[in-house]
Amino acid sequence: MADGQMTAAAFLVAELRRARARRGWSQDELAKAVNYSPSMVSAVELGQQPPTAKYLELLDRALDTGGLFSRMSTELVSLDRAQPWLRGWQTIFAQARTVRWYEPCYVPGLFQTEAYARAVFEAGNLLAPEEVDRRLVDRMNRQDVLRGESAPQMVVVLDEAVLRRRVGGRKAMHDQALHLASIATSHPRVRLHVVPRSAEEYPGLGGQFALAALPDGTEVAYLECQVRGQELDQPKDLQRLQRVWEATLGEALPPQASIELISEVAESWS
Repeated sequence: MADGQMTAAAFLVAELRRARARRGWSQDELAKAVNYSPSMVSAVELGQQPPTAKYLELLDRALDTGGLFSRMSTELVSLDRAQPWLRGWQTIFAQARTVRWYEPCYVPGLFQTEAYARAVFEAGNLLAPEEVDRRLVDRMNRQDVLRGESAPQMVVVLDEAVLRRRVGGRKAMHDQALHLASIATSHPRVRLHVVPRSAEEYPGLGGQFALAALPDGTEVAYLECQVRGQELDQPKDLQRLQRVWEATLGEALPPQASIELISEVAESWS
């Protein structure tokens, strides 16, 4: 996506996903039909890897499109000068009208301060310094989407553990909590809730997820894991996550009480 406009490459990726969903196939079922691995199908649909001509040929045959996607690739996508194959969640977020986002462990990347993000990437010394720097620049740049006129309406729920677990030292946590409070009080498109530690077990503790509503009415879920993100669009998966969202939101404090808790935690880190 460039200058707020969807590229032809990103459009092709979105149409590939819609075509599969209309057929009622999962990514695994499509993978079997085209004789590719499920991970390849996922990578293409997430914008992590451009589809090859052979992949599109097999997909056209499996979905009986009459060669539509092969023609789109050669005639439409070729009009893109850069053809930026964007990563999944970045693409989804940039297109979304509304986003519901739950995090039980970390501050969402879009809301992280530079010091907090650096500590996340440096944890365990698993990444080389230059890779940490590259990811840090990328994360900070991605936050520009929050300042755009087309930023989605967001409802974000954090577990209080996100605010209490030290990441990057006391100053980093103090500044991060103040940054969250600032976003919650001043950003017109963000509503922030916190599930207090007084809450007992609730479904959201099973892991991070986000639900995005796209302009065409399609809803897509996104889950982040240790290896790669996973995009879900099957009705049964979405219904399950919607129930988890409602149950989790029901455990959270109202916005003003959440802001007060965040500010209180910020003071505890000072």
